[in-house]
Amino acid sequence: MTATFAAVFIALYVGHTVGDHWVQTHHQACTKGGPGWAGRLACGRHVATLTLTKTALLVLVVLVLGLEVGLTGLVLGLGVDAISHYWADRRSTLARLATACRKADYYVLGTPDHPKHPVTATGAPAVHVGTGAFHLDQSWHMLWLLVAALLIAAV
Repeated sequence: MTATFAAVFIALYVGHTVGDHWVQTHHQACTKGGPGWAGRLACGRHVATLTLTKTALLVLVVLVLGLEVGLTGLVLGLGVDAISHYWADRRSTLARLATACRKADYYVLGTPDHPKHPVTATGAPAVHVGTGAFHLDQSWHMLWLLVAALLIAAV
């Protein structure tokens, strides 16, 4: 079971990074946190393609390594992961959690909303990738990948 858990986690992790950064469309990334049905549908489409990416890599790893995983564990694990991903990627939910956990200042780190946001030599906001919101988002997803891998390996 330990080797199965490790292999499943690695497959889910790689599937997550590919699905979250390569497969996700620009429209999904820009719209998924927005209000109303447009945001909900964009987030749903992102989670669907992300879950398909994870599933494809997981099936490959299971077949190549000859791992024994049950259908119930797969459905539970991928389902919990998909739900938690959708929840966080609606953005306002994760922002509220960050505020409740006293991480609101970190959540806006690296954005113009932060009082000490990075600036260029001319004082304009500096463009960069590393924001607190991104790090909190990704660590949330890693937590649920762990839960999903445990469910898939153990159920």
